[in-house]
Amino acid sequence: MLRQQDVGHRIVVRRIVGIREGRTLFSDALGELVELSETHITLSTDAGPLRVPVAEVHRAKRVPPARRPTAAAVVALELAADEAWPAPVRGRLGDWRLRWADGWTGRANSALPVGDPDRPLPAALDAVQRWYAERGGPALVNTPLPLAAPVGAELDARGWTSRPPVLVQTVPLRALTVPPPATPLPGTGPLPADAPLPADAAAGVPPVTLVDAPSDDWLAIAAGRKGGLPDAARQVLTGTPRVRFAELREDGRLLAVGRGTVTGGGRWLGVSLLETVPQARRRGLAAAVVRALAGWGAAEGATHAFLQVEQSNTGAVALYRGLGFTTHHTYLTRVAPAA
Repeated sequence: MLRQQDVGHRIVVRRIVGIREGRTLFSDALGELVELSETHITLSTDAGPLRVPVAEVHRAKRVPPARRPTAAAVVALELAADEAWPAPVRGRLGDWRLRWADGWTGRANSALPVGDPDRPLPAALDAVQRWYAERGGPALVNTPLPLAAPVGAELDARGWTSRPPVLVQTVPLRALTVPPPATPLPGTGPLPADAPLPADAAAGVPPVTLVDAPSDDWLAIAAGRKGGLPDAARQVLTGTPRVRFAELREDGRLLAVGRGTVTGGGRWLGVSLLETVPQARRRGLAAAVVRALAGWGAAEGATHAFLQVEQSNTGAVALYRGLGFTTHHTYLTRVAPAA
């Protein structure tokens, strides 16, 4: 059966649709898992949304995506994401990137093993561990899948653990410049927290302001989400040449924030640190922030947007699904065993 980790992935569901002459009748459905609850499975299919009671599910499992991105496409997107989240201390191991930001976020404190490390794989991983040991931090390696599967196999053999899987999701910018029709799926009940509302419901949303430097209250919201902001964090946030910080205020109070970057040769808008204060959720504010950043990205010449979200964060996955994001690939952050 399915788990919350499968939300956002392509699945097949065999469901019971009736009984004829004493025989159970089944029907198969293929689509992207949108929601998994104790009572229902909701998936998005080519024919539209489908909500299946768990009691009617005979069998369900994750299946490979219809079209996997090429290795070159995964590398290009990972390098664009690296540009969008620039660690202040960097090293190279052949083509591999080594990144350090005083421990602030896994993305800025991990090796990115794409390309040739210019030495045998075991020697490359030994060098990664030495590099991070010299900086007093644990060795972390981000492994894009399936591209870095050989690296993952070697890490398995060495006893490295994994943090929760992360979905790297993408969408054409043109899909974000118009508010999506985001009414609840038939029979699904309440929308997830901060899910985008229909366009008419979002009409009263305050305007979004984009600035080139984060305000103190913007930083305070980011610090609350990320557990503080050391000096290295500020360098990560502001170190990309083309960056904007989104602010949505009402009566002077900051209610929602986000960060946008344009990298990857100008193709990719990166969306990060999207956050709405708890008491202002379910008003479509996060969707408004994303659309404002999309408008800026399009004006800068970007054609696609990407973001990274833990696949266990089902509320965020549902929000992004409503905005049109789909999973391009996944990655695991691998952690070296304690010495």
